[in-house]
Amino acid sequence: MSGPEMKLTEDKIKFTEDGVKPGLKIRAAEIKDVHLILEFVKGIARFENLSHLVTATEETLADAMFGNKPYAEVFFAELDGVPVGFTVFFHNFSTFVGKPGLYIEDIFVKPEFRGKGIGKAMFLHCVKLAKERNCGRIEWAVLEWNPAREFYKHLGGSPADGWQIYRMDEEKFESAFEK
Repeated sequence: MSGPEMKLTEDKIKFTEDGVKPGLKIRAAEIKDVHLILEFVKGIARFENLSHLVTATEETLADAMFGNKPYAEVFFAELDGVPVGFTVFFHNFSTFVGKPGLYIEDIFVKPEFRGKGIGKAMFLHCVKLAKERNCGRIEWAVLEWNPAREFYKHLGGSPADGWQIYRMDEEKFESAFEK
């Protein structure tokens, strides 16, 4: 396959030159969508068996994404007006590359809409944004068991050899000062 124009079976989404099929719309989230963002966050948490870790509320999401200093951006994939997927991303920076990067926190398509090219359209939208914003790279993390790993490899992604993600939750912030 070359370029965004692809031949797919009829149950797949056929991409046009800009990577989007008629009937599939990718749109930026607005503050009025906060309830929908939280719904998708809970959906991906269920998929990852991590619902018990969701503490986000509509208020915290509204402040973090639409407040005075937005920390993340969201866009939705809508198929014939129905929200079927969402992507959350933000910018980081690579001192080695000397450019911003785009970090994809979540790409999620509702289960009943998977396998139709919607995830690919959302990923390609991230690639388009990264190009437009002069990003040096795109990064994301994938759970080891997630079958999407093959999808990402197919598109050209690869695990970052030698790197392991570390995380410190806010409960550990204070204790770090005591060590």
